[in-house]
Amino acid sequence: MLKVGTSRVDITPPVGMPHANWGSSVHQVAEGIDMPMYCNVMYLESESSKNKVVMLDFDLCSMSEEIDSMVRDAVISTLDISKKSIRICLSHTHAGPPYGKDNLNGAGWITEGVELINPYYDSFPEKISKAIDEAVRSVVDCNVSYGNGISDININRRPADNKGNLFTGRNWDGAVDHSVDVIGFDTAEGNPVATIVGYACHPHILGPENRLISPDYPGHMRKTVEEIVGGSCLFFQGYAGNQGPVHTFVGDVEVARKAGKLLGLEASKVRMSLDPFEREEKLVEIIPAGADLGIYEDVITNEPNDDLTINNAYIDLPTLNFPSYEEASEIYENAIEELKKARESGNQDKIKKMVSNAKRANFTRRNSLRSKNGKVNIWIQTIKIGDIVLQGLPLEPFIEYGDRIKSLNPNKKVILSGYTNCIHGYLPTAKAYEEGGYETRNTPLGPESEEIIIDACDSEIKKIDNQ
Repeated sequence: MLKVGTSRVDITPPVGMPHANWGSSVHQVAEGIDMPMYCNVMYLESESSKNKVVMLDFDLCSMSEEIDSMVRDAVISTLDISKKSIRICLSHTHAGPPYGKDNLNGAGWITEGVELINPYYDSFPEKISKAIDEAVRSVVDCNVSYGNGISDININRRPADNKGNLFTGRNWDGAVDHSVDVIGFDTAEGNPVATIVGYACHPHILGPENRLISPDYPGHMRKTVEEIVGGSCLFFQGYAGNQGPVHTFVGDVEVARKAGKLLGLEASKVRMSLDPFEREEKLVEIIPAGADLGIYEDVITNEPNDDLTINNAYIDLPTLNFPSYEEASEIYENAIEELKKARESGNQDKIKKMVSNAKRANFTRRNSLRSKNGKVNIWIQTIKIGDIVLQGLPLEPFIEYGDRIKSLNPNKKVILSGYTNCIHGYLPTAKAYEEGGYETRNTPLGPESEEIIIDACDSEIKKIDNQ
């Protein structure tokens, strides 16, 4: 059987942590906490293959390569496992801390609370090591099952105004995926150990006016599933590059709580119906009574599948053209200086504008660094658990990629995730580049990437499915 262990560690940033992950935020630091933020851990080991996998689900928007490396080192210091057998998933909540320690991946336009950033991330190795140890010590034999449902808390987030200019909002006619993927892990007795929920939707219900640390809707979804189903719940963010919440950019945490509960209720309904076995109905006997009563037995017709396989592939994707890093840095520094003047003036409208300019300048600076060789190396990680395939990309793919990859693999249980093992930017479709919009400006990748990534992802799914 498949051995599964879980744990959880609190990674809630302190009040006063730099918080303004929005380009239009006037505030700089978190003023309170909506609910705790966690790193949820799952350890898997196959008795037959002896393979091991660790999956970490972080309530973070993004994660710098430095922090990613710190986390992996912490895992392997505790457990004999390859770094490539570790999957780091990011919920992508926009109501959390900066992405890293340096101002390139952090929030260099923020001047308050910056002294809290390094201690916060420096605490991760010890926390993660303890969580890994706890997960390994908690292992039990499990059967695995899969199902899916539907939730409409999300929508395509790329509408256009009456002049054809794209913005981030509600596009009722755009491509959207309402599917909720659910994986269940249960003991032989049927007791729930863990649930994985996959869904494609940016966690930005809480917008620029929100001043609270929050995991946004994924945190409330997990809480709902754990209260109804039992066991622990992990969240895998889907191909959400162009998927956002219907109700979004608000300051009221109740809106995020409601959306999370709705998603959690759907996931729980699916989870409670899962069965790891195929069964065949058998009529055992008919008991004479006032009405003759049929007594049935559902006979298991398949053996438990404890297959656990992990494949890793690396591909180069072509980039767009950007200014040199030196040129981009000069633009960024000028933007920071203008922001400083705006803050000194106290003019709120000017502050909003200059924060936005600084953040956009940092996007360019970061992408110029990523694209300096004319290519970005992308890690495709594919994990097979039983007959379920999990594939993660370090990108924010548009939902159309998921549609195409799944269409190439009909009748397979495939769960696709972005925001896995760092994030290198958006992955728009080639058509989206023609349309324009925020996502096409905030990526180092060129439109030629579409067919390359589709072919590579499909190839990896077919490869692992045939192993």
